[in-house]
Amino acid sequence: MKRFLGVNLGAVLFITVWLPPSLSHMTRVFVYGTLKKGQPNYFRMFNHNNGKAKFLASALTSEKYPLVIAGKYNIPFLLNIPGEGKRVHGEIYKVDDKMLKFLDDFEGVPKTYQRTMIQLEVEESVSQMEGRETLSPGKITEAFVYTTTTYQPDWPSLPCFESYDANGDHGLKYVTREARD
Repeated sequence: MKRFLGVNLGAVLFITVWLPPSLSHMTRVFVYGTLKKGQPNYFRMFNHNNGKAKFLASALTSEKYPLVIAGKYNIPFLLNIPGEGKRVHGEIYKVDDKMLKFLDDFEGVPKTYQRTMIQLEVEESVSQMEGRETLSPGKITEAFVYTTTTYQPDWPSLPCFESYDANGDHGLKYVTREARD
């Protein structure tokens, strides 16, 4: 038998533990645009081919950020300029690693968006426990959000929104991926 640092390696026992998907690693993600309920890409959050997502709460960014609608496809962008703009409304989801990878690809990380950890104030929550923690209204929590530091020079001067709605009165029709040229 081989010895390593005085330990008999023949006596080492390796145990593989399988965790069901519900117990595997989950990450919190805050969505503020087309992935929210009622928006054009919401269906992608619950396509099991993309992974798993579980709605936790509606929330508001603790800091102000410019949420603008820009580009030829009228895409909502959260500019990574903390302290400017407005506090932004959105939804917190708990996603598995497969969904997180899908979202990173969907959001064009790292070229178009970057995944940034931010603080959020919970507005409304589902009445479930997450481990020992409850996301109750008023609670401050953290989640990843897709922000961008890569944008046109005029974007910070565009109108800022508190909440994105593809059918809002802003008059900027979102062009779905399937309809783009």
